[in-house]
Amino acid sequence: MTTNPSPELWLYDTTLRDGTQREGLSVSIEDKLRIAKRLDQLGIPFIEGGWPGANPKDVQFFWQLQEDPLKQAEIVAFCSTRRPNTTAASEPMLQAILAAGTRWVTVFGKSWDLHVTTGLKTTLDENLAMIRDTIEYLCAQGRRVIYDAEHWFDGYKHNQNYALQTLEAAIASGAEWLVLCDTNGGALPHEVSQIVEAVNSHLSFVLCQKSMTNDRGQMTIPQIGIHTHNDSDMAVANALAAVMAGAKMVQGTINGYGERCGNANLCSLIPNLQLKLGYSCIGEDELAQLTEASHFVSEVVNLAPDEHAPFVGRSAFAHKGGIHVSAVERNPLTYEHIQPEQVGNRRRIVISEQSGLSNVLAKARTFGIELDQHQSEARQILQRMKDLESEGYQFEAAEASFALLMYEALGERQQFFEIKGFQVHCDLIEGKQTSSALATIKVAVNGQNILEAAEGNGPVAALDAALRKALLNFYPQIAAFELTDYKVRILNGHTGTAAKTRALVESGNGHQRWTTVGVSTNILEASYQAVVEGLEYGLLLHSQKEAVFLSTQKSKAENTRISES
Repeated sequence: MTTNPSPELWLYDTTLRDGTQREGLSVSIEDKLRIAKRLDQLGIPFIEGGWPGANPKDVQFFWQLQEDPLKQAEIVAFCSTRRPNTTAASEPMLQAILAAGTRWVTVFGKSWDLHVTTGLKTTLDENLAMIRDTIEYLCAQGRRVIYDAEHWFDGYKHNQNYALQTLEAAIASGAEWLVLCDTNGGALPHEVSQIVEAVNSHLSFVLCQKSMTNDRGQMTIPQIGIHTHNDSDMAVANALAAVMAGAKMVQGTINGYGERCGNANLCSLIPNLQLKLGYSCIGEDELAQLTEASHFVSEVVNLAPDEHAPFVGRSAFAHKGGIHVSAVERNPLTYEHIQPEQVGNRRRIVISEQSGLSNVLAKARTFGIELDQHQSEARQILQRMKDLESEGYQFEAAEASFALLMYEALGERQQFFEIKGFQVHCDLIEGKQTSSALATIKVAVNGQNILEAAEGNGPVAALDAALRKALLNFYPQIAAFELTDYKVRILNGHTGTAAKTRALVESGNGHQRWTTVGVSTNILEASYQAVVEGLEYGLLLHSQKEAVFLSTQKSKAENTRISES
């Protein structure tokens, strides 16, 4: 792993705290630990782990990291200022923070006078005392403090003088970072730029004029950070505006997870900062892991990845229009703003009824098939694809089926087995909430007919099980294949139960995933087509892998023979 020991910008990830406040997102202690270690590998300097004391899960999380620390990242505990009219030393919440054992603590306090009087129901002076007392206490206990100025931009707009007083209180108490938070997500980039510049100017003036020192007599020179929310779809833009105005810390979450509309998305911020603005955030090797890290986190939190997410989405570098594909084949700069590999993504050529011959030629190359534009087979593939798409097939979502279509047009499609027929019988038992299905299938392999039956919790599961059972003795590698996703869409709902159905089946072998498609007015037939092609494509991948292995072994043997002679 290569990291920059002194980045120009400090990244601060709050996926494990702010990100988990997203509706529908829930993580276990084990999930949080896995994500923290992945972020550590990515080179994120600060990882906010949660609020110790707020719930047992966060307490356990910090204890676990004391036993098994991260390699390079600083794990940060999060908490609020003390309650009104108490003391920090007597605050139980702060004892839990100290017990977490982190070197850094992030404390948030109120910047907006409205929240002080309405939310906390205390005086403006007491709020300043709460900020000072909390930070001073934590610093006295050997902690380094990041101060999150909650609702900063709204507070600054409504009462500029008081908002600035809260920052001065944090500085005088020993805070090393002042993070300006757009908590409601309503600010616009031009406002963020102006306010960050104004804050920097004001603090420079205060430090020079007042010779501000902390309680140990040391001159404090805090740096500005930015924390933005996405309620106006401006979180990334606002964070970038703050950095260009002088902010040195950027807080955000992986995939933009967060409460309401989410937080600033680090998967967009990092490449924009590093590749577009020239800031040093993480190492190039780590940047090339960004797509994988994004997908890893989405997998752990059990949320489907956003396929259209900038930089890391599956469609971020996908080209569908024929003119686009033709241009990208000549020079990727024509339709790509960066090289996909810089963020660990890849270029994809999408096949659909809108495609031209250039799409087919480019897509064929991704499967190791070299076609010439003057070949009749190339145009046959294009026309066959367009005809099938007009019937409801969708090859951009089922690239494995398109590969089989190409092999068939070229006369190279291997026939691993032949379906002679199948029957599916479903039982719905009265008074019970579950149903069962029995599928019987007849398959021919190498001229031998096999009849098998299997049960499943539904007709597609039963059919899949029966087919696998029939083929397993001939193709034992099928045992490693699994059906990872199954989607059905009604294409012409106005025809009622006679509507045409499209079934998409995603399969995998533990190393690769592929998707196949079937279309029919019979939902079982559509599903059967997709399931069968899924198994067929898996067997094709295995046979190609074996062919490469045998070719390699043959070459080694030949080289050995030549060297010995």
